Amino acid sequence: MSEYVLTASCPSKRGIVAAIAAYLADRDCNIVDSAQFIDREADRFFMRIGFRSEGGVSLEEIEANFPDIARPLSVDFAFHDPLKRTKVLLMVSRFGHCLNDILYRWRIGALPIDIVGVVSNHHDYQKVVVNHDIPFHHVPVTKENKPQAETRILDIAESSGTELIVLARYMQVLSDEMCRRMSGRIINIHHSFLPSFKGANPYKQAHTRGVKLIGATAHYVTADLDEGPIIEQDVARITHAQSASDLVSIGRDVEAQVLSRAIHAHIHRRVFLNGDRTVVFPASPDEYASERMG
Repeated sequence: MSEYVLTASCPSKRGIVAAIAAYLADRDCNIVDSAQFIDREADRFFMRIGFRSEGGVSLEEIEANFPDIARPLSVDFAFHDPLKRTKVLLMVSRFGHCLNDILYRWRIGALPIDIVGVVSNHHDYQKVVVNHDIPFHHVPVTKENKPQAETRILDIAESSGTELIVLARYMQVLSDEMCRRMSGRIINIHHSFLPSFKGANPYKQAHTRGVKLIGATAHYVTADLDEGPIIEQDVARITHAQSASDLVSIGRDVEAQVLSRAIHAHIHRRVFLNGDRTVVFPASPDEYASERMG
């Protein structure tokens, strides 16, 4: 028996769940996981269904006639095979905590992705990447060559079949054009002080101001810098006894965890774009268990 995922969103109306459930049942499919949400402000319905094909029907056969019920309900939908791993291109500059965390989780199977390459505007992590048998691409960026550098990055993404770009502390601002071309397919991580503490040494600024909570935000990248739809956030409580360097260490740990959870949610089709916001369905315990087993 094969398991698949169906994601769907549409204007909120009666009969959506019944129509989808009946369609799957008629094709000998059993629903094993389901989550749904209605955004009452936008009057929009979101649904993620995990189902098992118990009659030997292929995903292509299941998908073939689904438009017949999707069209009258104005449903935007996609079917996914969880065994097909998302192809991810990582981008990093000179801070390696997020990159190293992703590589570790990938290596032990906790983050089931195919890393098709790592792009960096520096050489700092070339050896680490190559030692993991992952292609490393050095793409230096200056004010003068930025358009050419982005063209090369997009060429790398296209030639490698990249489905998701992860900015693992890549410290270059992407152009509006690249953000548009990869809309909903670039995830970034930043400290949650923005916009309160901008510029250099945000953790030092936070320490000077005596903050008691630090954290991180993972979001999709848009042309509005660090203002894209939020996927995941977390915080850590600190005290007056901790130094600015302590805040940096704690903050980097939170950043790595938040970014990993955001990637995990995206690759398992649990994130839905909803205007300037997202709908994020929580992962099931079985999902994490199967990855630990793997």
